[in-house]
Amino acid sequence: MALAASSALLLLLIGVGPPGQASGPSAHAGQSGKATPAHLTVVQAVPGATVDVSVDGRSVARGAVVGDLLGPFDLAPGSHEVTFTGDGMEVASSLDVTAGDSTDVVLHLPAEVGGDPVVHSYAAPTGEIGPGKARVVLAHTATVAPADVEVNGETVFTNIANGEYAEAEVPAGTHEVALLPTGGTGKPILGPLQVPLDARTLSMIYAYGNPRDGSMNVIAHTSTLAADGAVRPTTIDTGSAGLAGDLAVTAFHPGR
Repeated sequence: MALAASSALLLLLIGVGPPGQASGPSAHAGQSGKATPAHLTVVQAVPGATVDVSVDGRSVARGAVVGDLLGPFDLAPGSHEVTFTGDGMEVASSLDVTAGDSTDVVLHLPAEVGGDPVVHSYAAPTGEIGPGKARVVLAHTATVAPADVEVNGETVFTNIANGEYAEAEVPAGTHEVALLPTGGTGKPILGPLQVPLDARTLSMIYAYGNPRDGSMNVIAHTSTLAADGAVRPTTIDTGSAGLAGDLAVTAFHPGR
């Protein structure tokens, strides 16, 4: 997959990858020595479907419809199975989790029109973040061919296929986001959407549906991230010799 970035957007681009490989925190144990649980959020992204959801054979939801966010559920570290049933389908997916992880499991349609629902998992990158920034994971879970992601009028990720995702850190604020066919310059598949992003947050965003039948939309949820200890500079102290004095530093803002 190709990756393109515009420095004018002031984006810190982290990467593009297949599902289940977004960077996440390492496993850790609680003070008692017992491993802390992992956290699972289930996303129903199949338009028109009503499904029941079970984890390791235990029912966690009935009658979930498109747009439903279920959980988060606490899971013990190790292997687990998430199963979706209903409307004549049964789809199961296995995942391995470690202590402290946060993972989204998403039921969605494949790129092929008329294809059976599939499941992908996405590890939430919940590590610390710098001041004035927000982290975004945008996953392609829609019935469309590979797509490009445009932010504030600039293409920042290209050729993201169904089931894959893009991850970035951006200045906090409202950004205009659109999804277009790869290499295309015409009408967006989705958007443009005005997406507000608060500082020190992680937004997990899933584009789903089919633009041909008007079901294209997004599902998103947001969590708070810890600060990395860095401080946004307002001045640069150049010393006491008087060669340059204090230089003002303009903070980065979206849209500039």
